Amino acid sequence: MKNGRGSWSGCGWPRVDFRRAALRPAGRILFAAALFWLLSACTTVGSRRPSQPGHTTVSSPLVVLPAQLIGNLLLIEAKWDRFGPYRFLIDTGSSSTLVTPALARRYQGPDPAAGAAPRVRVTGADGVVTELPQGTIRRIELGDVRFDDVSVLIYDFAALSAHLGVRIDGVLGFPLFRETLLTLDYPGQRVLLQPARNAPLIPGTPIAFDDARKVPLITVRLGERSIVALVDSGSDAFFTLNPIGFAPRFVAGPTAGGTVGTISGDRPQMIGRLGETIAIGDEVFPQPIVVISDELPAVGGGLLRHFSVSFDQLRDRVTFFRNSREPISTPARRSSGVSFSKTPAYWRVAGVVPGSPAAKAEVQPGDLVTRINGEPVARWDIRRYEKLLATADEIGLTFLLGTVETEKRVAVFELVP
Repeated sequence: MKNGRGSWSGCGWPRVDFRRAALRPAGRILFAAALFWLLSACTTVGSRRPSQPGHTTVSSPLVVLPAQLIGNLLLIEAKWDRFGPYRFLIDTGSSSTLVTPALARRYQGPDPAAGAAPRVRVTGADGVVTELPQGTIRRIELGDVRFDDVSVLIYDFAALSAHLGVRIDGVLGFPLFRETLLTLDYPGQRVLLQPARNAPLIPGTPIAFDDARKVPLITVRLGERSIVALVDSGSDAFFTLNPIGFAPRFVAGPTAGGTVGTISGDRPQMIGRLGETIAIGDEVFPQPIVVISDELPAVGGGLLRHFSVSFDQLRDRVTFFRNSREPISTPARRSSGVSFSKTPAYWRVAGVVPGSPAAKAEVQPGDLVTRINGEPVARWDIRRYEKLLATADEIGLTFLLGTVETEKRVAVFELVP
């Protein structure tokens, strides 16, 4: 999650984020309410302390945690008691750590003085405010790294878990790793943790960041201009751009990109292909596809997945490394024109791209899809569905109306060339 409205700690995922509230563009699956959140909402924290451990113990000089890449998000698994394994997403764009009510109860810290958990106001991208309970858990263990007395927000990840097809126990925010060197090795699908005091030599391009808001803010170049952007592993997008204050040039779009979920409801998304280059240090990204946002610009997982990214909070620097020196391009965005909110039994249509083949086929928000190409939706996880979008000319969607199932063939098209 992010905090600080407008200062997001990462307000703006493309899909479904908590803070940002969106998880993916059209034609992709919306991560459920939880992730939305991470992506789309911002938190108003007042005097609340950032979510960080009271004490961190690193028992090994190098801790390697296998990770799973789901979409553009890194999922790690840890087991330190008989109730595990526990599964966590890592969100460098979040200034808070969130855990499920079950994990919060199991490792509950000191009871609040008033006898009831204090609550934190969370402001969605559309300005609607909700509240989450705040607490402290006694520990989180990731291999040989132990975090004690962690301030957390409590959130039910059931919808996100159903969407991803795996139980999610929490989202680990940036301040949790303040005493470690955190490396997100996307190509190797692993997470590395080292004692920050050791200052190991990291290959790649080091860039200074500002973490005054407890999230990493760096300077990137957009054409000839410099802008500040959040390094946000909790975003599924390639890059999220706020065009206010300058007029970026587009070669395609911006166009309606589907509907994304937020903690306060669904909202439409705009995406387009820039006619300019984005550069981070020596790394160049010509004419990328970006998500348009009214929040802080953000470097998302779609870009980060090409790198091993190391965050050194002790020295306020992030290092980007990859073996290739070729510019990274973003392929055309293909879409079915339909955005979904997923459950094990059915996928609910969250939005339909105006003017798309799906709209012409009279697919409407609220429709229930039970099968894709004749197979129950329970057999379709995110990765399999995305592979289908990348290759298919059309998709068969079976809709349920009452007790009657009806299939419609929906053409897949290039939403953004």
